[in-house]
Amino acid sequence: MNGISLVLSAATASSNILDTLSGLVGPIVGCLVMFLVIFSLSLIIWTFRDIRSRTQDFISQILATVLVTLFNVGGLFIYLILRPRQTLAEIYERQLEEESLLAEMTERQTCTNCHARVESDFQVCPSCGQKLKRSCPKCERLLELRWTYCPYCASNVGGAPMPGNMPGVSMQGIPPNVSIPGNPGMPVSGNRY
Repeated sequence: MNGISLVLSAATASSNILDTLSGLVGPIVGCLVMFLVIFSLSLIIWTFRDIRSRTQDFISQILATVLVTLFNVGGLFIYLILRPRQTLAEIYERQLEEESLLAEMTERQTCTNCHARVESDFQVCPSCGQKLKRSCPKCERLLELRWTYCPYCASNVGGAPMPGNMPGVSMQGIPPNVSIPGNPGMPVSGNRY
Protein backbone atom coordinates (compact mmCIF):
# COMPACT_ATOMS: atom_id res chain seq x y z
CA MET A 1 0.00 0.00 0.00
CA ASN A 2 2.84 2.26 0.50
CA GLY A 3 3.49 2.36 -3.22
CA ILE A 4 -0.11 3.27 -4.04
CA SER A 5 -0.19 6.03 -1.47
CA LEU A 6 3.01 7.40 -2.88
CA VAL A 7 1.57 7.47 -6.38
CA LEU A 8 -1.63 9.10 -5.12
CA SER A 9 0.28 11.71 -3.18
CA ALA A 10 2.45 12.41 -6.25
CA ALA A 11 -0.66 12.74 -8.42
CA THR A 12 -2.24 15.08 -5.90
CA ALA A 13 0.93 17.19 -5.77
CA SER A 14 1.14 17.38 -9.55
CA SER A 15 -2.52 18.38 -9.83
CA ASN A 16 -1.88 21.13 -7.24
CA ILE A 17 1.07 22.39 -9.30
CA LEU A 18 -1.05 22.30 -12.49
CA ASP A 19 -3.83 24.18 -10.75
CA THR A 20 -1.33 26.76 -9.53
CA LEU A 21 0.24 27.11 -13.00
CA SER A 22 -3.16 27.35 -14.72
CA GLY A 23 -4.07 30.07 -12.24
CA LEU A 24 -0.90 32.00 -13.14
CA VAL A 25 -1.15 31.56 -16.94
CA GLY A 26 -4.22 33.78 -17.21
CA PRO A 27 -2.62 36.85 -15.54
CA ILE A 28 0.70 36.30 -17.36
CA VAL A 29 -1.04 36.11 -20.75
CA GLY A 30 -3.14 39.17 -19.82
CA CYS A 31 -0.02 41.17 -18.88
CA LEU A 32 1.72 40.07 -22.10
CA VAL A 33 -1.26 41.11 -24.25
CA MET A 34 -1.49 44.43 -22.38
CA PHE A 35 2.24 45.02 -22.95
CA LEU A 36 1.93 44.29 -26.69
CA VAL A 37 -1.07 46.65 -27.03
CA ILE A 38 0.71 49.45 -25.16
CA PHE A 39 3.92 48.82 -27.15
CA SER A 40 2.01 48.97 -30.46
CA LEU A 41 0.25 52.19 -29.46
CA SER A 42 3.54 53.75 -28.37
CA LEU A 43 5.13 52.83 -31.73
CA ILE A 44 2.22 54.46 -33.57
CA ILE A 45 2.36 57.60 -31.44
CA TRP A 46 6.16 57.83 -31.71
CA THR A 47 5.97 57.43 -35.51
CA PHE A 48 3.33 60.14 -35.82
CA ARG A 49 5.33 62.58 -33.67
CA ASP A 50 8.58 61.77 -35.49
CA ILE A 51 7.13 62.23 -38.98
CA ARG A 52 5.51 65.50 -37.90
CA SER A 53 8.92 66.81 -36.85
CA ARG A 54 10.37 65.83 -40.25
CA THR A 55 7.77 67.00 -42.77
CA GLN A 56 4.78 69.28 -43.07
CA ASP A 57 3.17 67.10 -45.74
CA PHE A 58 -0.05 65.79 -44.18
CA ILE A 59 -0.33 62.80 -46.56
CA SER A 60 3.18 61.61 -45.66
CA GLN A 61 2.30 61.90 -41.98
CA ILE A 62 -0.85 59.77 -42.43
CA LEU A 63 0.89 57.16 -44.63
CA ALA A 64 3.76 56.67 -42.16
CA THR A 65 1.34 56.29 -39.26
CA VAL A 66 -0.85 53.81 -41.15
CA LEU A 67 2.25 51.83 -42.19
CA VAL A 68 3.28 51.34 -38.57
CA THR A 69 -0.33 50.68 -37.51
CA LEU A 70 -0.76 47.86 -40.06
CA PHE A 71 2.67 46.23 -39.91
CA ASN A 72 3.75 47.16 -36.36
CA VAL A 73 7.52 46.57 -35.91
CA GLY A 74 8.01 45.66 -39.58
CA GLY A 75 6.25 48.91 -40.54
CA LEU A 76 8.50 50.79 -38.14
CA PHE A 77 11.61 49.40 -39.87
CA ILE A 78 10.22 50.39 -43.27
CA TYR A 79 9.41 53.86 -41.92
CA LEU A 80 12.93 54.25 -40.49
CA ILE A 81 14.38 53.44 -43.91
CA LEU A 82 12.10 55.83 -45.82
CA ARG A 83 11.79 58.76 -43.41
CA PRO A 84 13.43 62.14 -44.17
CA ARG A 85 16.97 62.33 -42.86
CA GLN A 86 16.68 65.64 -40.99
CA THR A 87 13.99 67.18 -38.85
CA LEU A 88 12.51 70.54 -39.76
CA ALA A 89 14.34 72.12 -36.82
CA GLU A 90 17.67 70.75 -38.03
CA ILE A 91 17.00 72.06 -41.54
CA TYR A 92 16.12 75.49 -40.14
CA GLU A 93 19.30 75.58 -38.01
CA ARG A 94 21.43 74.58 -41.01
CA GLN A 95 19.85 77.35 -43.11
CA LEU A 96 20.56 79.87 -40.35
CA GLU A 97 24.18 78.74 -40.22
CA GLU A 98 24.52 79.04 -43.99
CA GLU A 99 22.98 82.53 -43.99
CA SER A 100 25.26 83.57 -41.14
CA LEU A 101 28.35 82.30 -42.95
CA LEU A 102 27.27 84.00 -46.17
CA ALA A 103 26.67 87.30 -44.36
CA GLU A 104 30.06 87.01 -42.65
CA MET A 105 31.78 86.32 -45.95
CA THR A 106 30.19 89.33 -47.65
CA GLU A 107 31.03 91.61 -44.71
CA ARG A 108 34.65 90.49 -44.46
CA GLN A 109 37.09 92.70 -46.33
CA THR A 110 40.32 91.22 -47.58
CA CYS A 111 43.51 92.55 -49.06
CA THR A 112 43.53 92.46 -52.86
CA ASN A 113 47.15 91.32 -52.86
CA CYS A 114 47.51 88.65 -50.12
CA HIS A 115 43.82 88.07 -49.22
CA ALA A 116 44.46 88.68 -45.52
CA ARG A 117 41.55 89.98 -43.49
CA VAL A 118 41.60 93.78 -43.12
CA GLU A 119 39.38 96.28 -41.36
CA SER A 120 37.46 98.98 -43.17
CA ASP A 121 39.60 101.79 -41.71
CA PHE A 122 43.02 100.33 -42.65
CA GLN A 123 45.07 102.40 -45.10
CA VAL A 124 47.54 99.58 -45.80
CA CYS A 125 47.44 95.81 -45.37
CA PRO A 126 49.27 94.87 -42.16
CA SER A 127 50.48 91.60 -43.74
CA CYS A 128 51.93 92.67 -47.08
CA GLY A 129 51.88 96.49 -47.01
CA GLN A 130 49.54 96.83 -50.02
CA LYS A 131 47.93 100.28 -50.13
CA LEU A 132 44.19 99.83 -49.52
CA LYS A 133 42.85 103.39 -49.08
CA ARG A 134 44.06 106.95 -49.10
CA SER A 135 43.05 109.98 -47.12
CA CYS A 136 41.48 113.05 -48.65
CA PRO A 137 43.96 115.94 -48.66
CA LYS A 138 41.22 118.37 -47.70
CA CYS A 139 39.02 116.59 -45.08
CA GLU A 140 41.40 113.73 -44.15
CA ARG A 141 38.70 111.03 -44.46
CA LEU A 142 39.57 107.63 -45.92
CA LEU A 143 38.78 107.15 -49.61
CA GLU A 144 38.86 104.19 -51.95
CA LEU A 145 41.84 104.25 -54.30
CA ARG A 146 39.65 104.32 -57.42
CA TRP A 147 37.62 107.38 -56.38
CA THR A 148 38.23 110.60 -58.29
CA TYR A 149 36.24 112.87 -55.97
CA CYS A 150 35.87 112.86 -52.20
CA PRO A 151 32.19 112.13 -51.39
CA TYR A 152 32.54 113.94 -48.05
CA CYS A 153 33.93 117.31 -49.10
CA ALA A 154 33.52 117.12 -52.92
CA SER A 155 37.18 117.88 -53.59
CA ASN A 156 38.92 116.50 -56.65
CA VAL A 157 41.43 113.85 -55.56
CA GLY A 158 41.92 111.94 -58.82
CA GLY A 159 43.29 112.51 -62.27
CA ALA A 160 40.64 115.03 -63.43
CA PRO A 161 41.86 118.52 -64.40
CA MET A 162 42.61 120.67 -61.40
CA PRO A 163 41.34 124.23 -60.97
CA GLY A 164 44.82 125.52 -62.00
CA ASN A 165 43.77 125.12 -65.63
CA MET A 166 41.11 127.77 -65.22
CA PRO A 167 41.82 131.37 -66.15
CA GLY A 168 42.28 133.71 -63.23
CA VAL A 169 43.51 131.04 -60.78
CA SER A 170 47.13 131.45 -59.73
CA MET A 171 49.46 128.48 -59.25
CA GLN A 172 51.77 130.13 -56.71
CA GLY A 173 53.84 127.88 -54.43
CA ILE A 174 53.51 124.78 -56.64
CA PRO A 175 56.69 123.45 -58.24
CA PRO A 176 56.42 123.43 -62.03
CA ASN A 177 57.91 119.93 -62.48
CA VAL A 178 55.23 118.00 -60.49
CA SER A 179 52.44 116.55 -62.65
CA ILE A 180 49.32 114.39 -62.35
CA PRO A 181 49.48 110.94 -63.93
CA GLY A 182 47.56 110.96 -67.19
CA ASN A 183 47.77 114.77 -67.43
CA PRO A 184 51.42 115.63 -68.16
CA GLY A 185 52.46 119.10 -67.18
CA MET A 186 49.54 119.51 -64.81
CA PRO A 187 50.73 120.45 -61.31
CA VAL A 188 49.63 118.51 -58.21
CA SER A 189 48.70 120.30 -55.04
CA GLY A 190 49.16 118.51 -51.69
CA ASN A 191 49.70 114.86 -50.82
CA ARG A 192 47.59 112.62 -53.05
CA TYR A 193 48.10 109.54 -50.89
